[in-house]
Amino acid sequence: MAERELDVLVIGGGVVGAGTALDAVTRGLSTGLVEARDWASGTSSRSSKLIHGGLRYLEMLDFALVREALKERGLLLERIAPHLVKPVPFLYPLQHKVWERWYAGTGVAMYDAMSISSGHGRGLPAHRHLSRSRALRVAPCLKKDALVGALQYYDAQMDDARYVTTLVRTAAAYGAAVANRARVIGFLREGERVVGARVQDVEAGGEYEVRARQVVNATGVWTDDTQGLINERGQFHVRASKGIHLVVPKDRIHSTTGLILRTEKSVLFVIPWGRHWIVGTTDTDWDLDKAHPAASSADIDYLLEHVNAVLATPLTRDDVEGVYAGLRPLLAGESDATSKLSREHTVAHPVPGMVVVAGGKYTTYRVMAKDAVDEAVHGLTGSTPGGSWGRVAECVTEDIPLVGAEGYKALWNARAHTAARTGLHVARIEHLLNRYGSLAEEVLALITDDPSLGAPLAAADDYLRAEVVYACTHEGARHLDDVLTRRTRISIETFDRGTRSAREAAELMAGALGWDEDQIEREVEHYEKRVEAERESQRQPDDLTADAARLGAPDIVPR
Repeated sequence: MAERELDVLVIGGGVVGAGTALDAVTRGLSTGLVEARDWASGTSSRSSKLIHGGLRYLEMLDFALVREALKERGLLLERIAPHLVKPVPFLYPLQHKVWERWYAGTGVAMYDAMSISSGHGRGLPAHRHLSRSRALRVAPCLKKDALVGALQYYDAQMDDARYVTTLVRTAAAYGAAVANRARVIGFLREGERVVGARVQDVEAGGEYEVRARQVVNATGVWTDDTQGLINERGQFHVRASKGIHLVVPKDRIHSTTGLILRTEKSVLFVIPWGRHWIVGTTDTDWDLDKAHPAASSADIDYLLEHVNAVLATPLTRDDVEGVYAGLRPLLAGESDATSKLSREHTVAHPVPGMVVVAGGKYTTYRVMAKDAVDEAVHGLTGSTPGGSWGRVAECVTEDIPLVGAEGYKALWNARAHTAARTGLHVARIEHLLNRYGSLAEEVLALITDDPSLGAPLAAADDYLRAEVVYACTHEGARHLDDVLTRRTRISIETFDRGTRSAREAAELMAGALGWDEDQIEREVEHYEKRVEAERESQRQPDDLTADAARLGAPDIVPR
């Protein structure tokens, strides 16, 4: 990136930044993307993992946002990432016999109709009305007196961190230069204009000047901090809202469908997640450490109390395998309640050469990216009237499948043959296809070269040893935390939070990254301290004490 001036430099490796880099490079613009930590290490790995229109925004009469999100949901399911985005059913229990069925039924019918009218919504089943007895057959976990009937409808879900990694790889495949562990520490200025950034190589040390005709700030909850580096906070501010989620084993909730429950503040989801359930989320203001938001004991109690209100067999603390907390970047408005702040996004050009994009929701990342690049292109064409920049192409990402999408359906149909060819069980092949799509063949090639990589991790047998190696060789993982927390989800899917897998994973990473024994020990020790700090934070009564406990394990610092 430092060798020549870029057209666009994107700061922030979450879903919006990665999407922006893909949008820019597929318009023919020379593009760079930098991320201070790991891909998706902030908000974009800690979401509810849903791709959805947002039924509650329909209730708020925000029809435009819902319509936009439903179109994106359809595009992701059908064209852009069918290997990563999957349909998921939800049951909405009704507690009032007549008016609620009419009221909620009208809303869900409108939801389905808006999806179909977008032209990309015919792949999901239509909603249906259920009697109480039918609802209890679908979800026997519910108390009989918790509902008088139910509605069932469909949305979609994905592994959010894996999706971002795939976005980054797609951008790189089209020619974008991408670097994680690359922190922006200042901006280059010529007069008022921003002409690039000073970037620190966090791993190897050293600083680089990366010059760019347009810089896009896509740093989410860090937006104001990034703007502060040029002493310019911009025309809007971003507030952080904390949402926490619990992960519990599949057998703790007896249901064939996800659940959506109304709370006094918002809604609560119980989401199928492989051999687990995700229960979330909360919505509270957060002004403490942004890198490692902490879940307190009060947060966990809140979720357990609300989900247990409808479960025949209550969940306890002992049922909780994993806990994670994330921060939503909300546009600050007049309301003090974060649940009322806008989930719509804003793009601005606060100073020449700098575009800021903020707000929004995961599902509409592609629209946010398009708007950000449109604004950057306006800056490019405006700076050279009548020049070559007048021919910058329109956005094409609506028609760009992510890497792994092409050929996925054919490979899925042939999964039994692939299992026979490789000697792996067909369930393993399905797992790989749903995580890597057609790139699963690259993972299988590692196993062909070293058959020991075809075995599962001893303490996390959902994942093959090859996946740990592949995370380092193909997906930019640099540290143990990257693999156990984001390339896989072992950190939230096992009761030990990944500590029993840490040494095996670190030894596999060592071969790919050239670690010596000292580095293996440092990585394992750091990961164990991180897990203990998180556990300690979750025993604390409030945000302040939870934050202090979590900060007891700082990020690992390379030697």
